[in-house]
Amino acid sequence: MNDMSTHPGQTGQSRARLRTRSTRAALLTLPVLGAAALGAIFYHPASAPAAPTPPVVTVAHPLVRTVDQWDDYVGRFAASQAVEVRPRVSGAVTAIHFRDGEMVRKGQLLFTIDPRPYAAALAEAKAGVATATSALALARSDYERAARLQGDDAVSASEIDSLRARVRSAEAALAAAQARAQARALDVGFTQVHAPIAGRISDRRVDIGNLVAAGDGGNATLLTTINALDPIYFGFDASEALYLKARHDRHADGAIVEVRLQDETAYRWTGKLDFTDNGIDPRSGTVRGRATIANPDLALTPGLFGNMRMASGRAPALLVPDEAVQTDQADKAVLVVGPGGILASRKVVLGPSVDGLRVIASGLAPTDRVVIAGNALVAAGTKTTMQDGTIRPHADAAHAVFDPIPAAEATLAAH
Repeated sequence: MNDMSTHPGQTGQSRARLRTRSTRAALLTLPVLGAAALGAIFYHPASAPAAPTPPVVTVAHPLVRTVDQWDDYVGRFAASQAVEVRPRVSGAVTAIHFRDGEMVRKGQLLFTIDPRPYAAALAEAKAGVATATSALALARSDYERAARLQGDDAVSASEIDSLRARVRSAEAALAAAQARAQARALDVGFTQVHAPIAGRISDRRVDIGNLVAAGDGGNATLLTTINALDPIYFGFDASEALYLKARHDRHADGAIVEVRLQDETAYRWTGKLDFTDNGIDPRSGTVRGRATIANPDLALTPGLFGNMRMASGRAPALLVPDEAVQTDQADKAVLVVGPGGILASRKVVLGPSVDGLRVIASGLAPTDRVVIAGNALVAAGTKTTMQDGTIRPHADAAHAVFDPIPAAEATLAAH
């Protein structure tokens, strides 16, 4: 039988190999344990991100003021008088007595037409008056002589009647001759063309040496034109709705109007309504109106466009700064504080600017809290940190209109 017992030498070698393996395993384990220990030392769990600070906005209630209510129109200035200067006699222009574009007074000499043909005709007419006067004197002498002989039956009654008719005929001939002389004198006077009105004259349409023709109406040669500028008219068209509104408010001719030009921000021109047409145009549904405006410095000229407003009563209005208004394409809106401090967008209808503030025609209540500063940093649906503010008018912006509303609508504006 084989001896299965372990030899003492072999047993020692096996134990040595086991110790060597254990040492190697321990050495291999040390780096892993060291790395784990270092990781435990330097590892910190990630902290949660801090919540963002809500933006700060300024809120205030709309400013409530009683302002004048106006009806707005767009129109054009026109001369209060406009004259086309045309000759009343034909002939050659011999002199021009004005400068193009200057102001002329009524009766000022403008053109001279060659008067010689008309002076000769006047002399001939005067000669005819002398002839008729002599014939009348002879007829009267013959009649008076015959009338003295009639009592002695030396002259028949028929001859007396004939002489009396001759006197009457001579009187008529003299009157005709005098009328011809007056007509020829008028022609001589018409050779000097005077300004029929005072105003600004246009340029001359003919030069010296040109022949001009007289005629009826537009058939005569146009020499120049004159426009009276002080006062000046402002014409406009009002819709049927505004016409009815004005009649309901009992606005008659004489109502005060204010006008501003296209490059002006203030209504600096004041006048009175002096004409409303007697009917509404069925094609456009509008009625013509006209106001008279003083123009002492002649700054206004016919053809200028302008925006006109006419007072139609007083009414309370809500005002906010222009900075509080947001634009979304064609819509206008403001941010208001909703339940829980959440901002909400509110669509509004704008009016004109009053003392640097914008009139809110509709869409806002006096109790609403409107974001007047910081609205560029927030949007509807967000919660913010709010601080109270105050809306105040800008004294240096009185009567300013920075964003005029569409014309021919009822609006609000400052007095």
